[in-house]
Amino acid sequence: MLLYITLGTNDLLQAGRFYDAVLPTLGYRRQREAEEEIGYSANGDTRCRLWVVTPVNKRSATIGNGSMVALQAESRADVDAFYAAALANGGTDEGEPGLRSYHASFYAAYVRDPDGNKISAVCEKPE
Repeated sequence: MLLYITLGTNDLLQAGRFYDAVLPTLGYRRQREAEEEIGYSANGDTRCRLWVVTPVNKRSATIGNGSMVALQAESRADVDAFYAAALANGGTDEGEPGLRSYHASFYAAYVRDPDGNKISAVCEKPE
């Protein structure tokens, strides 16, 4: 259903450092970069699925109230690693790793990147 997602930033260098440290915990790597954007995808994917960008209109990037990007994790350990990497690289806590009430195997962590964008890692596999 989704082709790609963009997250706005006001400091592309800082955002790149954050996502370069956090996304590999979920199997994503920096694959493309230009002056105004950085693209991430899984190895072998021909398209970047997550872009961190400076707004095209040159205005400040802002966060969306109620907006969040949830990224699939292969294991609960990957969720834990995502959370730890995010906090170690300038992210802030929005919900530590743990089971959630959505269903019996919904294990997630929630963070905000340095620009305030809310992102989560979710593993739905039973353990």
